[in-house]
Amino acid sequence: MNRPVTMRQIAERAEVSIGTVSHVINDTAKVREKLRQRVLDAIRSLGYQPSQLARGLRRNETNIVVMIIPDITNPFFPAVVRGVEDVAYGNSFRLILCNTDNDPRKEISYLNELRSYRPAGWLVIPAADSVMAAQLESAAASGAPVVCLDRQPPGWKGDVVLVANEAGAHSATRHLLRMGHRQLAVITGPLHLTNAVERLKGFKRALAEAKVPIEPEYIQEARFNRQSGYQAAARLLRMLPRPTAIFACNDLMAIGVLLAARELDLHCPDQLSIVGFDDLDFAEFTAPALTSVYQPGYQLGTTAARLLLKRIQGSKQFPQKIVLPSELKIRHSVASLSPAPPSPSRLRQREEALEIR
Repeated sequence: MNRPVTMRQIAERAEVSIGTVSHVINDTAKVREKLRQRVLDAIRSLGYQPSQLARGLRRNETNIVVMIIPDITNPFFPAVVRGVEDVAYGNSFRLILCNTDNDPRKEISYLNELRSYRPAGWLVIPAADSVMAAQLESAAASGAPVVCLDRQPPGWKGDVVLVANEAGAHSATRHLLRMGHRQLAVITGPLHLTNAVERLKGFKRALAEAKVPIEPEYIQEARFNRQSGYQAAARLLRMLPRPTAIFACNDLMAIGVLLAARELDLHCPDQLSIVGFDDLDFAEFTAPALTSVYQPGYQLGTTAARLLLKRIQGSKQFPQKIVLPSELKIRHSVASLSPAPPSPSRLRQREEALEIR
């Protein structure tokens, strides 16, 4: 394996001092054109590649943006990361991606260790049990701006980019109510996360507006993954009376609900209606296709990255809270409650009519 070319080798090839080589590479002092050309010729012939990290550390700044995400296996997050990367790359920044596995200790470890690399800024989607608000404030105070996205960690008062979680959940619940459901249940995410709290709030608000009561046991807390969604659904589907519809507060949990229903030989949507939240790509391909609340993952990433770049460039505005819209995508996982179950074609027509309205 070839070893990296050093400035000493360049100096020997060009027959100049190491200081002259350093001045040419780092543009720190004026060098006579004849000497400068000899250094550049030596750099080209030796194939020298300067260390961007070392250069950045010397200048006490780098072109690195660090992004911390809670679960790289969750199919919602790649679109968010892609949005961030596109904006960062287009503005000559390079992205370091860290996956915490929803482990707050790993989250703090990444934050503490990567601070020594002097990143230009941080983009953070907090872990489910995140307690890093104080550390984020410390990182921001040291000069590297921080933007949180998708979730707002407890106590964080800085920049944040979110989705209209409450409005999306309210829309999903109203759809179930319009289809005649009154025995509704919800599977939330961890209720110390702002997005989980807001989705539950939207669900409850829709029920209150329709004057439909809900039993406390019909509210099940899970962890935004398929297995916890499955476990929560298994509990709900053994209750009497059994809920006729379940609003799962993300699509992975909705898949868990579908699995639990199949194991109990319950047909969706005739015996159990299901709505998710995220509108991931697979929602169109489940059987039946999943009605879900769309949240714009790619736009979430680009919006947060642009806000971070403004901060890096020196914007001193008060902390911003940006909320992106969500939208209910109606498909075939919700049936109308009526004396005789509607045929698939009639159900499709009714859902399409509701979507148009």
